[in-house]
Amino acid sequence: MYEGFLYEEFTQNRIAQLRIQKGVSARDMSLSLGQNSNYINQIENKKALPSLQGLFYICEYFDITPQQFFDVGNDSPVELAELTEKLKKLDAGTLQLVSALVDKLAGQ
Repeated sequence: MYEGFLYEEFTQNRIAQLRIQKGVSARDMSLSLGQNSNYINQIENKKALPSLQGLFYICEYFDITPQQFFDVGNDSPVELAELTEKLKKLDAGTLQLVSALVDKLAGQ
């Protein structure tokens, strides 16, 4: 992985990033997860870490997989997951067109 990479810090920061992208308060997210009102706030303020089961619930809340959650190079896992689901419905020819468009947009 990355030298000096801290999963704990990444996890805490990633939850904050995804929550902000979703436009939900830490309190509302905590309550939606069935936790006390300061659960997410404690995680984001580096006072706690979610359990493995808690992390699974958090991923489910964001509608992403744990793999997508920990994808360091992906700043928008929710949007990418939604786009991937849409792409799965396209035929091969249309996928090639979309791929060419993405290549052009990415400057490749």
